[in-house]
Amino acid sequence: MELILKEDVQNLGFKDEIVSVKNGYGRNFLIPKGIAVMATVSARKVLAENLKQRAYKEKSIIDEAIKRAEKIKALDIKLTSKVGSGDKLFGSISNADLASAITTKGEDLDKKFITLPGKTIKRLGKYEATIRLHREVSFEFPFEIVPEAKS
Repeated sequence: MELILKEDVQNLGFKDEIVSVKNGYGRNFLIPKGIAVMATVSARKVLAENLKQRAYKEKSIIDEAIKRAEKIKALDIKLTSKVGSGDKLFGSISNADLASAITTKGEDLDKKFITLPGKTIKRLGKYEATIRLHREVSFEFPFEIVPEAKS
């Protein structure tokens, strides 16, 4: 089932994006809550016209998102975590942990913009998260999980 999103939905898409979802999810959750509408031919035409009118305004927003992406890419993030046997973590690292680490380095970032490989990470090592600041602006962000210093 194809729907047009009326607002950002984490792990699905951004506002005014056409997405494919399972029928039950669309019919029983997204449409009744007013989060999405059916992607009919007329709705697609209205969306195309709205996007065309917004394209000029959105250029400055995209430029701002690109500048912000460059600032975030320049950060070197090392998350510390308690470690059990070998390289297994006590607990796990999620997109919220990475978002708070980036925010403490000076770039405010919401967790909904970050996608981790496998949703959570349970081992030490180097990883890449996908950060999507805008429909047009997404990038891979490398970070490392290191063991907490023993005291």
